[in-house]
Amino acid sequence: MTPVSPLLVAQITDTHLFAEFDRTWKGLSTARTLQAVLEHLQQIRPQPDLLLLTGDLSQDETPQSYELLASLISPLNIPAYWIPGNHDNVSVMQQILDRRPISPEKSFQLGNWQFLLLSSVEAGCDGGRLSPDSLQWLDSQLQQTGDRPVIIALHHHPLPIDSEIMDGMMLHNADEFLAIVERYPQIKIVLCGHIHQEFQQQRGSVTYLGTPSTCIQLLPKSHPIILDEIPPGFRLLELAIDGTWNTRVERVAAKSPPN
Repeated sequence: MTPVSPLLVAQITDTHLFAEFDRTWKGLSTARTLQAVLEHLQQIRPQPDLLLLTGDLSQDETPQSYELLASLISPLNIPAYWIPGNHDNVSVMQQILDRRPISPEKSFQLGNWQFLLLSSVEAGCDGGRLSPDSLQWLDSQLQQTGDRPVIIALHHHPLPIDSEIMDGMMLHNADEFLAIVERYPQIKIVLCGHIHQEFQQQRGSVTYLGTPSTCIQLLPKSHPIILDEIPPGFRLLELAIDGTWNTRVERVAAKSPPN
């Protein structure tokens, strides 16, 4: 019997878009760097089965910034799912990011994998917190997954990354989240954004992954925060039907604005 091909998932995070296409943030046009990432993504074969957009999708929280995101993502015709970050306006996202191929669903199965997407946004705070309802929902969903391998995505990092400022803005009730995760051996991966750098750490049987932004990068373990000169990036994950997986980060040279 021919084995089923692994799922290919692309994680895109921290796009920090503005209403205006060429508006810059810390010297970069965030729309142009995202455009470069998506053009690179289109060249990958096979094409990803799924896009995960893990927060801070807007920088100015305007409807136009989310319309811009949808206009850039939609032509790929790849199913896309999103969670908010601390720079996002959740109510505006819910209105705009709700048309194919973009879905607001937070629990879904693809292949043999279960995907659970959590909002870690805490109003008025750069750091994150999972509400009691979110924690209860996560526990309930995990009780229903059987032995299917699970991937969880949230915006804020639940493990410290050895950066004093960023770790002050991590998931503030990480202990409650980790206590749930550690009860379910079917969980394989926890994905986050927020940190603008590559990160990987094993805790028990679960791998925690942080992914570079599609715009500015932060130098790992820097005190205070220092911008890194490494190019923007995104993450690819190959998820096999038996629960094994591989991942890599792809880097993309930023596009220069026209003269």
